[in-house]
Amino acid sequence: MTTRSLDLDALRAFVTAQDLGGFNRAAMTLNRSQSAVSQQLRKLEEHTGQALVRRDGRSLALTPAGETLLAYGRRLLSLNDEALTALKGYALAGQVRFGVVGDLAESWLPDTLAQFRRAHPMAQLEVLVDRASALFDALDRGALDLVLAFGGDGRTDVTPWRRQPQKWLGPKNFKFNPDTIVELVALPAPCRFRQSAIEQLETAGIPWRIAFTGRSVATLWAAVRAGLGITFRMTGDLPADISILSPPESLPAVAGLTINLHDGGRGRNALAVQLKEMLKEIVVSGKHE
Repeated sequence: MTTRSLDLDALRAFVTAQDLGGFNRAAMTLNRSQSAVSQQLRKLEEHTGQALVRRDGRSLALTPAGETLLAYGRRLLSLNDEALTALKGYALAGQVRFGVVGDLAESWLPDTLAQFRRAHPMAQLEVLVDRASALFDALDRGALDLVLAFGGDGRTDVTPWRRQPQKWLGPKNFKFNPDTIVELVALPAPCRFRQSAIEQLETAGIPWRIAFTGRSVATLWAAVRAGLGITFRMTGDLPADISILSPPESLPAVAGLTINLHDGGRGRNALAVQLKEMLKEIVVSGKHE
């Protein structure tokens, strides 16, 4: 039995037409004429022996066979594009040095690094997790190629990445009690979150003390889990056993925090450019929201 193969170009035209809502829009996106896109649809129908679309008033609707092919088509094209991206990665050898603040390093970072490695298997990736001030210092010294951090809004190499709320965080079922001392878990000073927590409590007249000082965000989560206190940081992909707390109304509201990508104004490292684009796509797709 002879196995036939689908034409991926024709399949891309078909899928693009469905995603964009018409063959005319697909033709513009694919830089082809509308007749060429329509011809590729007919080619698919001849190849599969199935009608893929039907007339529905002035528009075309998918037949059951068309719906089936659309689902498989998206998977085939995704695998095709991933394979081509991976092959391109062999041409990009070298090193990229990436700095990221601890708040962002535990949840989405492993998947992102794995995706980058699949796309660029010949690349050497070096990651530094540290405070924003230390990361900016390393970037400006040329020790890093790309930094993802907060606190660099005034720099000239800013590419906005996302904006995250800042909240009080603690173990589940924790309740603020204004009559008791709030046990704070924080990084050493100077730290914007530590200072903000203290200022909020001082403004509200709530007694507090530093109960635990950790050297990394991971140690803060461990202290919160152990019941040593609560902390104030930006939210996002929090560990499953860390909860956003409902503070008393006396605590002042705090605005969200902007996180930016920084390349030190250089942007000449092709691998760093690829990583930067990948990080930007993660935001657009909402994979880590």
